Amino acid sequence: MVFGLLNKQPVVDSASSEWIFEAFGWALENFDANLFYSDTVLVRPTNEYFPGTVNSVHGMAEIIFDRVKVYAGISHWPTLVQDQSMCQLIESQQVQIQGALRGPEGVTDESVEDDQRLIIPYNPQQINNPEGMIATYAHILSHHMGRMAKSPPPGGIDYWPQATELLAIFLGFGFMFANSAYNFRGGCGSCYNPYAQRDAYLSEVEATYALALFCQLKSIPDAEVTPHLKSHLRRTYRKSVRDIGDKGRETARLKQIQPA
Repeated sequence: MVFGLLNKQPVVDSASSEWIFEAFGWALENFDANLFYSDTVLVRPTNEYFPGTVNSVHGMAEIIFDRVKVYAGISHWPTLVQDQSMCQLIESQQVQIQGALRGPEGVTDESVEDDQRLIIPYNPQQINNPEGMIATYAHILSHHMGRMAKSPPPGGIDYWPQATELLAIFLGFGFMFANSAYNFRGGCGSCYNPYAQRDAYLSEVEATYALALFCQLKSIPDAEVTPHLKSHLRRTYRKSVRDIGDKGRETARLKQIQPA
């Protein structure tokens, strides 16, 4: 009886679950619900989704970022990938986008000069941690995208890092955020490189829960998801699916959101 009660404990607390649902609603309202259902894909951490090889760290960083832009629906954004040690970040930098913010109606302008492009820094140490690099790229893009929202995310500025991570999961990068949120530091000292890791604002459980919500809204079967998660997160994912399944009213509300 005791074990049965323990198994019914929620994956995340009620406040976190409520915030994740509200943040998904914010993303659907501000970043094209129709595009979410019609075009957004669940990006797998595989060579099929990130093909190509080059002989330099910078070239690999560019290849990975180009694929991230495609999956995020912003391949038309004028950007420039730079080693973080070589670029000076400008917090207020604005990007000029032609056509739609995201999706096939965006217009690519190749004539934009480098000094007018959105600078995207990368950490060369992350090249051997591709999921961490992909998540970092997606989070940077979501930071800039989030600033274009017509309304603030739930919790306002205090929850900005979490909201922009959630937005990146909404864009299809849930695997990368769940799998790279925590890295075991045990074993031999030479096996762990702290500089290759990313800063995570959603816990791996929260990211997995948000991934489960993405998949439930997109009707993606569990069998297409769990093989790509770290083994210890697979049970968390299945429990998240069951918990979300019990929240029919909240899920139905999200499905009714139409783009502005």
